[in-house]
Amino acid sequence: MMDALAVVTQLRDLASEPQNREAIVQDQGCLPGLVLFLDHQDSQVQYSTLQTLRYLAESPLNINTMKNELGMMVSLERLIERSGAKDDVGILAKEVYDILNMPVIAEAAKTPERSRRKVKSQFFINSSNKKAKSVTLHIQGLDSTDQRGLCEEALLKVRGVISFTFQMALKRCTVRIRADLPTESLASAIAATRVLKAQQVVKNEDGEEVLIPLSISEGTIQENSSLPDYLPEDESPEREMDKAVSRTAAKEDSNGSWLNAAASFLTKTFYW
Repeated sequence: MMDALAVVTQLRDLASEPQNREAIVQDQGCLPGLVLFLDHQDSQVQYSTLQTLRYLAESPLNINTMKNELGMMVSLERLIERSGAKDDVGILAKEVYDILNMPVIAEAAKTPERSRRKVKSQFFINSSNKKAKSVTLHIQGLDSTDQRGLCEEALLKVRGVISFTFQMALKRCTVRIRADLPTESLASAIAATRVLKAQQVVKNEDGEEVLIPLSISEGTIQENSSLPDYLPEDESPEREMDKAVSRTAAKEDSNGSWLNAAASFLTKTFYW
């Protein structure tokens, strides 16, 4: 049986793909369930729920529906007030709350792609701070969901990792990290699995992708004491690669069968 964290993590993965966002919001069970998860006692569930809502809010066609969902704004306000918008959950709750309160662009219904780009630029309005960067890794041994799980566990332990997405077909993982976090820290954490090995994917002067070996430290990796910090994305040189490296697992799950199962779970889960 699926648990709350597994369900919301899968929904977050699905929501990371733009083509899935409107379907998730239109489903009768998913959005109400996500609102319930905002009040979950587990902060990891709350954080993953907020990440999901952040993705969903990037579609301008979803804004009104999300804002008017019963309990949505109240639950976000409660999270903000509880933390004073100073911890990871509170900061992300404030960001989602502000996005939902933005005026909806009038031409959204007529030109969704153009409007989505406008909302995107507003969403990452603080990107000039350059507090985060994206790194693309080629991971040797990333052959199945079991290895993907090992990689996820390793990355979640690294202090300064913000988010990550996978493209299993290419054995790649795009990781968003604090700007001051050495890329070698990711390689060391992944190598510690004793199963996986990471190389960085970069583009040379000719625009061709090449693999760069990363040094591995045998020292202790600075681990997260709680949840990873949420920081605004920056426009890194690898931004174009980030677009190409999408989450194939989410696409595989986007045929509706998993979404239906998740919606059923969400609508039945009211207490924990």
